[in-house]
Amino acid sequence: MSDLTILHNSACSTSRHALDEAAGAGVEPAVVHYLKQPLDRAALIDLMGKLEDPPADLVRKDPFFKAQGLDAEDYTTPEAVADLLVEHPRLMQRPVLVRGDRAIIGRPKDRVAAFLAD
Repeated sequence: MSDLTILHNSACSTSRHALDEAAGAGVEPAVVHYLKQPLDRAALIDLMGKLEDPPADLVRKDPFFKAQGLDAEDYTTPEAVADLLVEHPRLMQRPVLVRGDRAIIGRPKDRVAAFLAD
């Protein structure tokens, strides 16, 4: 069993980069395709408890976010972010790397190698 989990979207080049970095470091991660296997609210709250980034950073503020009429100011707490991501999993930033009690968003790409080296 791997001690590294990557929440992955195969359509995302940054997410694929994280998998390549892990392979290059000799790490075989557990891969969770979060769009096919969305995290539930409790798992999202747990994830944000490990996240080194602010909860708001877990939300993609992309055109879909804007098209829904959403306001970034409404999604700053773990609870609000979890509720949003349960409803719209596609708004989760990716990739997310989890190891033990630590997690990071793998953006920018250079954060991945540093996280794997720790």
